[in-house]
Amino acid sequence: MKIIQIAAAVLLAATLGATVAPQVHADTFRVANGAAGATLRVSMNRAVVVETDNPFAELSIANPGIADISTLSDRSIYVLGKTPGRTTLTILGPDGALVSNIEVQVTPDITEFRERLRQILPNEKIEVRTANDGIVLSGIVSTAARLDAAVELAQRYAPDRISNLMSVGGTQQVMLKVRFAEMQRGIGKSLGSTLQINGPTGNFGTGDASFALSNVENTGTLGFRVGGGRLTAQVLLEALETQGLSRTLAEPNLTALSGQAASFLAGGEYPVPVQNENGAISIDYRPFGVELSFTPRVLDDNVINLRLDAAVSSIDSNVVGVGLPEGSVSFRRRETQTTVELRDGESFAIAGLLEDDFRTSSRSVPWLSELPILGALFRSAQYQRDQTELVIVITAHLVSPTRGEALMLPTDRIRPPSERDLFLNGRLAAPGSGAMGEIARQDFGGSYGYVLD
Repeated sequence: MKIIQIAAAVLLAATLGATVAPQVHADTFRVANGAAGATLRVSMNRAVVVETDNPFAELSIANPGIADISTLSDRSIYVLGKTPGRTTLTILGPDGALVSNIEVQVTPDITEFRERLRQILPNEKIEVRTANDGIVLSGIVSTAARLDAAVELAQRYAPDRISNLMSVGGTQQVMLKVRFAEMQRGIGKSLGSTLQINGPTGNFGTGDASFALSNVENTGTLGFRVGGGRLTAQVLLEALETQGLSRTLAEPNLTALSGQAASFLAGGEYPVPVQNENGAISIDYRPFGVELSFTPRVLDDNVINLRLDAAVSSIDSNVVGVGLPEGSVSFRRRETQTTVELRDGESFAIAGLLEDDFRTSSRSVPWLSELPILGALFRSAQYQRDQTELVIVITAHLVSPTRGEALMLPTDRIRPPSERDLFLNGRLAAPGSGAMGEIARQDFGGSYGYVLD
């Protein structure tokens, strides 16, 4: 508690009049003798002059950390707001009688705050009020980014005492149209030979010589036998070429609120046995297929900031885990993470994700494989090449909700058949009504669709 005796009033008045009073603008608050206690509102870092009808002898402030007081004369009191809060100013007369108890409420300087807010966000209709020792913000702003800017500015005037009642108007929902396109192409070639000679003293062979020519059924194999009696030679030639083509396409459309995440999975979950520290086996489900998750954020001028995580995964049966429980599988996974900014209707592509695997191997019998012409019977070679290309195209749109009557479902194109359609006409389904029904009535027989060469 701070107490000031009136004896020092003249000295303080001269000092404050020369220094403090010219620097800080002070409003006037008048107190009548014997009047009931009133509330004095002072902005932080601003001052108010309290005047009394009669001279006073003593002043006291309950919490000097909230407001500071000084005497300008025996009838004027200088009150300076320091920290938002509430305290009490007590005024005593020359005879020790109570002149008045004034509740001093120090509030954030919203006048300056309003000016800064108009300078930074001139087109936003934001209302600013005080509540106790805090600031209340209300109104409708155009974007979430501007809402955050207003709250951040208010934190400088009333730290941790902000009541945010603002809402974001306009379109704040983002629809993402994503197209995944993956092409996989593989080619493999192998050429090998197996030679087996049976003689009276034993057998000699290269490769897998335990075949019977009568059981040669593999594609791309040719076998023949030379000789007769106790000395025969069996030769098996194998030439195999394989080609494969795989196409994966997914086109998910997702909608999310600005600042909220959305995810998509076209595939499934594979049960994987997992062995814990105690040796017990539990089942863990691993997702595979086309995965997508994104978080949009609408910025100023309807610019969309987009964080995107995309992945394409599949079960790889060619890799066998070492030391893993029986039934364990491995996954091939290709994923990307990126953050971009684009406007409504604009697109960007993540392309060039090309993977090219090349493998070749050769087996031969030393020295014999180097013989002219006949050396080919003692060699085998394999060649395998796999190419994969993944392209992801993303288009962002700002969307608004619509009425349910404007939306059509795929099931609206047809309706269950009547008994006459089913038994007499042999129709398994009848076209629906409206525009979708007209589409269902069209004949799509013939050369429709796409041709892949």
